[in-house]
Parts: sequence; C-alpha cells; structure tokens
Amino acid sequence: MLKRMLDVLGAGLGLFILSPVLLVLGWMIRRRLGSPVLFHQVRPGLQGRSFRMIKFRTMRDAMGPDGQPLPDAERMTPFGRLLRSTSLDELPELWNVLKGDMSLVGPRPLLMEYLPLYSPEQARRHEVRPGITGWAQVNGRNAISWEAKFALDVWYVDHRTCWLDVKILWMTVMRVLRRDGISASGEATMARFTGTPSERKEYE
Repeated sequence: MLKRMLDVLGAGLGLFILSPVLLVLGWMIRRRLGSPVLFHQVRPGLQGRSFRMIKFRTMRDAMGPDGQPLPDAERMTPFGRLLRSTSLDELPELWNVLKGDMSLVGPRPLLMEYLPLYSPEQARRHEVRPGITGWAQVNGRNAISWEAKFALDVWYVDHRTCWLDVKILWMTVMRVLRRDGISASGEATMARFTGTPSERKEYE
C-alpha cells in the first residue's frame, strides 16, 4: 500500500514538474523523427497481464525491400540514441505508473513473446508490477546477460522494500548521468531473448 502511494505521489509530481520538458521533447521528436511522437506497445505487467506501455519514439521509420522494419541499429538516429542514453524516452511511462500499470521501481516490462520462454524461476519477475527502473537496470542494464538480469529481477522480488526502492532511484540517477550499460556489445540496445538453453530442456 505504501509503495503504491509513493508511486502515485512520485509519478504525479514528476508529470507536473517535468511537463515543460515533456512538451519540448515531444516537439523535438516530431521535428526530427516524425510522428507519432509516442511509441505504444503491449507489454506484460503484474502476473503477466498485458497493458499498453508508452514511451517517446527513438527510431525513424525505415523499411527494407521486403517491407519489414530495418534492424534497430539502422533505424536509430544520434538523437534517438541520446534520448535512450539519458533515459528521457522513458518519461511518458510516468503515466503508466499513475494508472497502476507500472511502478517507479520494479523489473522492466519486456515483450509479450518472451512469456513462454521464461523458466518458472525467471517468470517470478512478474509477481510485482514492472518498473521504470529496477535492480537489474542499476546493476548492468543492457551490458549484462539476460540470465543475470532475470536473477537480479527475482532477487528484487524477494527483497523489495521502500528503502530499497529509494536506493534504486538514487542509483538510477547516477547511472543515467554516467550513461552506464546503455547497450549490449554489438547491439543498438539488447539482443532478443530466445530462452535459456538449459532451462528450456528442463521444462519442455
């Protein structure tokens, strides 16, 4: 209950204080990347239930000869990379927090298609609301393996407290200022999760 109260207070104040920043960013994205300014995608939330997450757009529309979007690295612009490295693209998610889809702190909401790939232990990351930032984000972000991320997410589920959330929020500010762990090696962001081979064998 206290965590939810802090989420509502933090998200509400954040949206109010940062409203000028959000308007300026929206205008810049519209000019540099086109419309729509906001990127919507269905993600799994608490207990794996789907919700529509919103972020600022960071990639341009670019299709290959087959009509499919080009790889992320080819669609990412320097401006989009700046938005991601500073986590400014995540600011609209404050609205998701206010609605109750997300929390300020929790495991990051990933793709719906990953749900059947998790082991039972990895799937425990959905026992809490997903967050704008989380324990995995301040301990490597995209520079660590998927397995390490999920282990950190589950550790958070088992050890979460309001004080830990405050620590994670503070560490997030420090990581953003240093721009740590923005991308996995050789990737624009992070390679897709295809499952943990040993876990797939055990649970198939």
